[in-house]
Amino acid sequence: MQENKQRLLIKNAAEVVTCAGGVKSGAAMNEIGSIADGAVLVEDGVIVWVGKNAELPNGAADGAEIIDAKGQCVLPGFVDSHTHLVFGGYRPEEFFWRLDGLPYLDILEKGGGILNTVSATRSDSVDKLTTLGLQRLDAMLAMGVTTVEGKSGYGLDLATELRQLEVMDKMSATHAVDVVSTFMGAHATPPDYRGRSEEYLDFIIDSVLPEVKKQGIAEFCDVFCEQGVFSIAQSRKLLLAAQKLGLKSKIHADEIVSLGGAELAGECGAVSADHLLHASDAGIEAMAKSGVVATILPATAFCLREPYARARTMIDNGCIVALATDFNPGSCFSHSIPLVAALAAIQLKMTPAEVVTALTINGAAAVGRDKRIGSIEVGKQADLIILKHPSHLYLIYHAGMNVVDKVVKKGQLVWQNNV
Repeated sequence: MQENKQRLLIKNAAEVVTCAGGVKSGAAMNEIGSIADGAVLVEDGVIVWVGKNAELPNGAADGAEIIDAKGQCVLPGFVDSHTHLVFGGYRPEEFFWRLDGLPYLDILEKGGGILNTVSATRSDSVDKLTTLGLQRLDAMLAMGVTTVEGKSGYGLDLATELRQLEVMDKMSATHAVDVVSTFMGAHATPPDYRGRSEEYLDFIIDSVLPEVKKQGIAEFCDVFCEQGVFSIAQSRKLLLAAQKLGLKSKIHADEIVSLGGAELAGECGAVSADHLLHASDAGIEAMAKSGVVATILPATAFCLREPYARARTMIDNGCIVALATDFNPGSCFSHSIPLVAALAAIQLKMTPAEVVTALTINGAAAVGRDKRIGSIEVGKQADLIILKHPSHLYLIYHAGMNVVDKVVKKGQLVWQNNV
């Protein structure tokens, strides 16, 4: 006899936004598949039907847990595709140094910035970092995030880099939010390699990357490709070495100056190029041509009081654009999806539909998960959020406020607003 399937029925939704049809670039980012008076049926964590409430299959409600979403909007779960969520220590004073006009690279040069957090993270145990990380995941889940990318890069040595990745692996196994791990040993040059960035890069390639691969605790390799950090040539060298070991590429590109990181992303076949505040026209063309996901982090530009990335130009020229928070203890101590959505619409001039696409299916593409999550389609994992309001427009309209009412992960209700 076949075992009874665990079923969930979300019905009577004022709007179901499916984001169906795969990863979206250019004008297609406005095609979000809105269904009025919709419903979603889930069995054993997988979506088996989506459509008009009036067209629900006979017996759809039989034995199912039912969520009545009357007057509410159902969306795919958000994917925060760029964070640095595992770290020790905080840097509030640096926030105000920047507001007083001290450039980020100057802060880094005097031992602040990333190196400040490296010291604190090196001293923290796996248990402490895990406890802090789980608390942060709880807060992200409450904002509708069902999958998050997390980077190492606050160790800059073998032991701590592996420790950060181990923590992310543990969190992903125990928390409702899935964590996609990225190795970012090339986040800065540590003090013991000061002035010897090439030698440090060789250490990463020869000693750290093989251990990361051996332990199977990262999917991606990222590099801070930036003036005064790692050059185009150094970044290329690292990413190609990582690719030989099976790690896919990401790049912190063109954040502070127009160095050519976006072009390198296209050349190397990176999954995503992130930041892009100063990406050139040639870089934008390279990303569009090669299918690199352009991941924009508007909350970072906001916190740094820097010009925003040219999202409108990227979309209008055929790029796949994603949005993420860049949550970290320095340049963007915020994991606020509502802030990101508001900035994207108001400052980046993205439409509400483009914002939804960038936070869902395109965010899933930025972490290599678009075949599994990021849309509400038959056969996809049932990662869903239900808004307090009847339309996706409220993500922008209720500016900077969390409008998530319920979160479903793999067909299970894992969070709800009790206020």
